[in-house]
Amino acid sequence: MFDGFTCQDVATPAGGRVRVRVGGSGPPVLLLHGYPQTSAMWHLVAPELARDHTVIAADLPGYGDSVAPGADLAAFGKRAMARELVSVMGRLGFRRFAVAGHDRGGRCAYRLALDHPDAVTALAVLDILPTADVLATVDAEFARSAWHWFFLAQPGDLPERLIAADPDAFFLRGADGIFAEPALRAYRAAYRRPSVVHAMCQDYRAGATVDRVDDEADRGRRRIACPTLVLWGAAGPLGRTDDVLAVWRPWAPRVTGLALDCGHYLAEERPAETARALREFLSATRQDP
Repeated sequence: MFDGFTCQDVATPAGGRVRVRVGGSGPPVLLLHGYPQTSAMWHLVAPELARDHTVIAADLPGYGDSVAPGADLAAFGKRAMARELVSVMGRLGFRRFAVAGHDRGGRCAYRLALDHPDAVTALAVLDILPTADVLATVDAEFARSAWHWFFLAQPGDLPERLIAADPDAFFLRGADGIFAEPALRAYRAAYRRPSVVHAMCQDYRAGATVDRVDDEADRGRRRIACPTLVLWGAAGPLGRTDDVLAVWRPWAPRVTGLALDCGHYLAEERPAETARALREFLSATRQDP
């Protein structure tokens, strides 16, 4: 995977360490993965983007081969993750950049755009709605289909202990045939480490607490200034939302987007379509870094 890319660890001022894969040339774009994945999820999309961009695919703090800067919930909030990633991009020499994120990485990406508008030239989020909007509209259908949101967010170490009994059964349920074998090996290598499972749980605990509070504090007061692209899977969870862009518009007035014919894992189920949509968006919003 990632032929022509280099891999390096970047230390952050807060004491964390972020693993990045870097390849290509041109305007920089930061790629952020989702749960329960690593930066390997971009292995079919990143080479296409690298044809005309410098691509930086990062493991989120605590995920994959990255290390979070602390153990408390605040360190796993998207505001703290965004600060870490801005620092990483600065150390790599990029003051301004585009960012695209899927799932949990998408939540980090939109917080990055909200908190660091001078750094983010364009934002793309894949298959998510804002965290506060999701939690404000939970119904029986969502609770049944996305029960892991509430399981992983339980306090203490109960989720970690239960997952340890059979991590493959937990993390790969419903994902038969979606992940390519090289990517799957990377995911397994990560989530078989207790520290990564704990980080995932802390991520969801933070989502239900500090992330929701941060979103509600910003609702109606701060908006994403840069052009924003929303992609989602027509057969995924957002396929049940009447108007995805209407949910995003109060947060991102310059939003556009479309549904792809797939489920939740766009970059792995429909890599060519995902790469094409991102390249067209990035080309249309291209700015000098």
